[in-house]
Parts: sequence; C-alpha cells; structure tokens
Amino acid sequence: MMAHEFDVVVLGGGSGGYAAALRAAELGKRVALIEKDRLGGTCLHRGCIPTKALLHAAEIADSVREASAYGITASLGGVDAAGLRAYREGIVAKKFKGLEGLVSRRGITVVAGEGRLEPGRAVRVGEDVYTAADIVLATGSYSRTLPGLEPGGRILTSETALALDEVPSRVVILGGGVIGVEFASVWRSFGAEVTIVEALEHLVPNEDVALSKGLERAYRKRGIQARLGVRFASATQDASSVTVTLEDGTALEADYLLVAVGRGPATAGLGLEEAGVALDRGFVVVDERLRTGAEGVWAVGDIVPGLQLAHRGFQQGVFVAEAIAGLDPVPVPETQIPKVTYSHPEVASVGLTEAQAVDAHGAAGVTSYEYNLAGNGKSEIIGTGGLVKVVRRVDGPVLGVHLIGDRVGELITEGQLAVAWEAHPEDIAPLIHAHPTQSEALGEAFLALAGKPLHTI
Repeated sequence: MMAHEFDVVVLGGGSGGYAAALRAAELGKRVALIEKDRLGGTCLHRGCIPTKALLHAAEIADSVREASAYGITASLGGVDAAGLRAYREGIVAKKFKGLEGLVSRRGITVVAGEGRLEPGRAVRVGEDVYTAADIVLATGSYSRTLPGLEPGGRILTSETALALDEVPSRVVILGGGVIGVEFASVWRSFGAEVTIVEALEHLVPNEDVALSKGLERAYRKRGIQARLGVRFASATQDASSVTVTLEDGTALEADYLLVAVGRGPATAGLGLEEAGVALDRGFVVVDERLRTGAEGVWAVGDIVPGLQLAHRGFQQGVFVAEAIAGLDPVPVPETQIPKVTYSHPEVASVGLTEAQAVDAHGAAGVTSYEYNLAGNGKSEIIGTGGLVKVVRRVDGPVLGVHLIGDRVGELITEGQLAVAWEAHPEDIAPLIHAHPTQSEALGEAFLALAGKPLHTI
C-alpha cells in the first residue's frame, strides 16, 4: 500500500468535482482529483454537451426543411448518422482535451481509478490511499429506471440513446421531463414518429404551467404525441421492436423505448455511510454550506438533494473550494439557479412559478404578466412562437421569470439577476433593451408589471 497526502482530495471529475479542484488549486491547495472514467463526467461525455450538439444538428435539419419559407431553395436529403456522430464526438473530444490541459496546468494530480471513502478523511483507490484535510464528494448520478423495466437491447437510457448508430423511425419516450422532451425534439426533427408517456398531467411538470402548456401546444403542432396522466405498465421487446403497455391498456409499438424517468445519486458502494456520511434515499445529507456529518468531508452536485444541473454542481464546487480555503462564499439558493430545456422550442426559468408564489404569499399578494412572442420582432424574424411570463409580489420584487420560445435560454441570465437582486419591475422598466432582440420581450413584461405597457393593451 502507498499513502499519498494532499490538502484536498476530490472524488469525481464531473462538473462539480473538477470545478472544486480547479478553484482549490487556484487558491494554493495541493489537489488530487480521482476519476474512474474521464474528466468532465456525464455532462461532457454523455449528457449536456453531446445532447446539445444533437439538438443543434436537429435545428439545422428543421431550418433546411423550412428553408423555402425564407426564400431559400434547399432540400433535406436525410440524416447521416455517421456524420452526426463524428460532429458530436469531435466537439466532446475538443472540450475534453481543453479540460485535461487546464487541470494539468493548475498542477492537479489526476488519479485514474474507482475511489472509496474511508474513515479519517481518506480515499482508497486500489492499493493506494489518498488522505487530505478536506475531502470533496462529487460522484454524480446515473439514469434511473422503473421496477421491472430493465434497460438493454431496444430499451434505452439517455447514454445508450446517444450511442445509437441509426435514426429510429418510431420511438416511445417514458418520461416528459427535460431529458425526455429534449430527445423527443431531436428525433422528431430527424424524422421519427415520437410518443412521450408522462405519468403527471403535463410535460416538464416542474415548470410553470404556462410553459408546460406552451410546450405541449408546440409539440402537437410538430406532430409529437404525448400521453399525459397515464402510467407505464410493462414493456416487451424482440429483435426488431419494443411494445410498451400503459396502465389504461393502450399498447404502443416502436423501434426503441427511451427510459427518461430521472437520475439517481451515484453513492452506492463508495463506503460513505461507513465513513460517517449520512444518506437519505441515496442522496448525501449536507448542511447549508455543503458539509456532511463527517468532519472535513463535503459534497457537491447531483448527489446533493435539489436540482440536478451541471452549472449548479459547478457553482457548488467553487463554493466548497473557497470555503475550504477560508473564504466566506455566499450560497446560491435553489430558486436563483436558472434552468433551461434545450428543446424546440426552448424552455427557460428561474425563481418561483406562479403556483409556488401563491403558496408562499397568497393569491392576493402575487401578480403576473404574460407577453406573447408574437409581438416581438426578432422572434417573428426567426420564426418562433412562445411567451415571457414574469411573476412578482404585489408592489414588490420579481419572484420568477419563465420563458418559452426558440433561443430564450440566452435570456434567462437577465431573469436570474432580477430575481437574485430582488428587483422591482419599476427598477428594470427604465433600462433599454436593444432592438430588435428577443430581450425586448422581457422588457415589455417588466414594463407591463410596472404599469406602463407600450406594445400591449
């Protein structure tokens, strides 16, 4: 056995882990980063980056298909699955190489292998033990499934869906959350017949209902079917197809079934509880500063209860590194973390939904305004419908900003600033939004809530 001593040992090299390692090294700490697969984790290799590359390719396919509406003569000859894979993998490889170089230049020791936490602030990798004053747990998440539903063959997870070497003709997607609706958007743009099965009453059910209904309308227009409020019962497959049976007796046949029912925390078999780290349904129990019950052990990212977002994990990694270094970072509340679903159309939000605001402040204490993108010049130019919805306290600050429409994810940072700074619409109304931009739609909503709408009656 060999012993290695560092100031900080990070277990997991995904968004939260590598952010913690980079910031800790920047603050003068000697850092070891342990990763069993590749730096960048799920987000870089099997999640955010490759799926968004597919979504961009899907946007191009739609643009070519609809080119005549813009006076351009073009035709879509098909989708080259091999070329699509090469494009996606090229982007991932470039980002991976850049991350490896960045970690190396910061002097971080990267340890390849599967780590296991041990008592006394140590992580074992094979016969080697890495000890430190502080341990950061950042082991990420895995694709969940349902009891009796075993992925394999024609039953896919998001990871195996990315590895397909074909564009399916018919797909059933189990789950209408972010992952489900993004894959539905991609496959429909590539020409597949898509049916989403969601047990709850709406797609993207964690969003404001105005956005959920807007996405459902847009998907109906695109020909994406949605079976809402009905539960999955069983699935059977053969060499060429899969049959999905719902609890209402409906049978759906497709080439593939994508299981997109969420992600679970990757904490099993890591020795966490034996080392004094408490778990709740697999998630690591932490305080408001991301400290676990074991002294000197912290946790960040998808293993911490809350939003499972790469940028949340990244921010938490930076927060923990600064706390370890003796700084006094300020935690970012979950309600101030922006969310984006990169479907066509996109869905973006930050803060409270109207229902959550009413629960917190009462119906009489909350007001909202919806501005339809049909009134926005840039949205008309790029051919998108949608809306901007802003929720505020009556005579008080902005509580939530909710958007649906192509490219609206680029606007959500302004919404985050309004919510985080507890700005009143009257504070934002005098500010100028460039014309023509989609940001003007946000400006119009703030103007309306400030009592001086310009382009609405």
